[in-house]
Amino acid sequence: MVVQWFAGFGAWNWMILGTVLLALEILTPGVYLLWLGIAAILTGLLSFALWEAGFWVWQVQILVFLALSMVSVLAGRRAFPTTGTADTDQPLLNQRELQLVGRTATLEEPIVEGRGRVRLGDTLWRVSGPDLPAGARVRVVTAGSGELGVEQA
Repeated sequence: MVVQWFAGFGAWNWMILGTVLLALEILTPGVYLLWLGIAAILTGLLSFALWEAGFWVWQVQILVFLALSMVSVLAGRRAFPTTGTADTDQPLLNQRELQLVGRTATLEEPIVEGRGRVRLGDTLWRVSGPDLPAGARVRVVTAGSGELGVEQA
């Protein structure tokens, strides 16, 4: 059944698939479906040109689509590199834990067996460090996984 469906997959089907992928790109985050949609449309255009050729069977069409998908994804990544690597004036903007490194605070709960709690701003944070009594001043030295590493200030 799948083979019959693919065997009847003509040029217009590729164009429709490409259009659907481009429409889905609008609804989903990222830019990945854009390149697959372009590859499907290019495969459809090739199908219009090569439909009468004896070698243009559905298996070749699938291989051409896969190859064009890889080429379009690689070309897109080269033409539009990711913006996450750009320098910024606020590198810790969405990394709240890392923004706390270097701050000092007073322990809300004592650090017992390496674990305690400290209030920074309006949030009570779990901390790890040397055993200290409640009310001791600590400095945040590390942050990660929702826990702050502290030392006595």
